[in-house]
Amino acid sequence: MKRLLARSEVVIALILILAMIIIGLINPAFWNLENLFSLLRQNVVIGIMALGVLTVMISGGIDVSFPAFAVAAMYLTVRAMVGLGYEGVILPFIAATLIGLLLGLMNAFFIRTFKMIPLIVTLGTASIVRGLLNGVVGTSIVNIDRMPQSLIAFGRTVINLGGASLTVMLFIYLALAILVHLFLTRTMLGRSIYAYGGDPESASRVGFDTRKTIFVVYALAGALAGFAGLLHSSMSWLANPRDFIGLELDVIAAVVLGGASIFGGRGSVIGTLLGVFMLVMVKNSLIILGIETTWQLVAVGLIIIVATALTALRDRKKLGA
Repeated sequence: MKRLLARSEVVIALILILAMIIIGLINPAFWNLENLFSLLRQNVVIGIMALGVLTVMISGGIDVSFPAFAVAAMYLTVRAMVGLGYEGVILPFIAATLIGLLLGLMNAFFIRTFKMIPLIVTLGTASIVRGLLNGVVGTSIVNIDRMPQSLIAFGRTVINLGGASLTVMLFIYLALAILVHLFLTRTMLGRSIYAYGGDPESASRVGFDTRKTIFVVYALAGALAGFAGLLHSSMSWLANPRDFIGLELDVIAAVVLGGASIFGGRGSVIGTLLGVFMLVMVKNSLIILGIETTWQLVAVGLIIIVATALTALRDRKKLGA
């Protein structure tokens, strides 16, 4: 029992259940099936981005450029579809994912080649990409009247259960989560990410290709961001080049809340899924209770600080043991 409670995922799940009970008692509308399905819908885009950020954090890095990459991949793809009059789904998602992947490789190149600090690199690339997108491509919103109908139809795909609609995008999110989980836990490359995050020098000594590891984690984060960006456009029925500003805080908070260590070497997909759901639930509950948006920022900041402090204490205790 003690070993089970020592697992961060179990602790997070218990806290999540307790929080849901408390919120449900304060506001019974929380348990409305439509509200629960809405919560799950809000998990999709943030959750897919969080899977990429998780791999970066496990490697001991940090990425704050993924929202900029997501909006660039989304906006460039939608504008190209509108310009060409293209109606399709698969090819645009491949294109958006590739754009994100290439931008992620740019991060990896600077970090690995010039031994630069990941935070500085990703701050810089985020600023460059957003600046170029707005300055060169434009700032006009592609609204529902101009959006490709194929993307809108895809985003509207739902399953009706108990009189409420559950978005099919949730299953795409869960499928990606399973793939990332298998990649991290069942492949040698996945193990190298944990090893590199725990101790880069030791990982290199035992034969892991650390250069490859860095390129893979940032490329994966970029690819997932690009995919999530277009998925967001499909679900919201518009493409706004100013979307996702400040989203990095929410995503990083969710990953840290899910038990990932900012120092690297620790983190899990299950924990991240729980962390994302908890963060979305807290923000949603604040809205239901009529609390101002500014206080949501306070809540997210507190989550980051408290979760990071608990992670640091846990790591220190293990080192002491």
